[in-house]
Amino acid sequence: MDNQPDDLELVGLLQGGQRQALGQIYDRYGQAVYRLARKMSSSDGDAEDLTQEVFLAFWKGVERYDAQRGSLLVFLLTITRSRALNKIRQNSARQNLVERYGQQLPVNNSTPTWEVAQLEELSIRMQSAMERLPTEQRQTLMMAYYGGHSQSSIAAQLQLPLGTVKTRSRQGLLKLKQLLQDLMPQP
Repeated sequence: MDNQPDDLELVGLLQGGQRQALGQIYDRYGQAVYRLARKMSSSDGDAEDLTQEVFLAFWKGVERYDAQRGSLLVFLLTITRSRALNKIRQNSARQNLVERYGQQLPVNNSTPTWEVAQLEELSIRMQSAMERLPTEQRQTLMMAYYGGHSQSSIAAQLQLPLGTVKTRSRQGLLKLKQLLQDLMPQP
């Protein structure tokens, strides 16, 4: 006789704060999640990272699971597919940004040294200012401006209300403006 808890019992244990239930769920469905992640990823490492993200997201949002809408396996595979597609879109947006930037570079390397130095200084100042932001604001701005994500996409990925993402973004931009005020043109 099998004394293993079924999926609903494991989810209930996890919702009750018993983290070892996540390990049992992982043992049961980790390979299936990894196989889908591998099919949708460019490498084994990316698939492993995605598998970890899926189970972490499930653990953080376990209350979202509704057994009436489908099995636990289907739920986990849906999270996997969604996150993999987000990564594909993110990589595509990053590649497009790199390509656009590459097209804007001059063919010859005649940019004056002082301009290059200015750009490097601005880059360092911007990076320093970003590092001084609270983690939540920095993460939101990085996803938006460097990852090419919309606020809706960021809200979905971070599993946050859209209003929270908008607030973090606005507060982060205001803080950056304050930190970089000496770079702003004076009226």
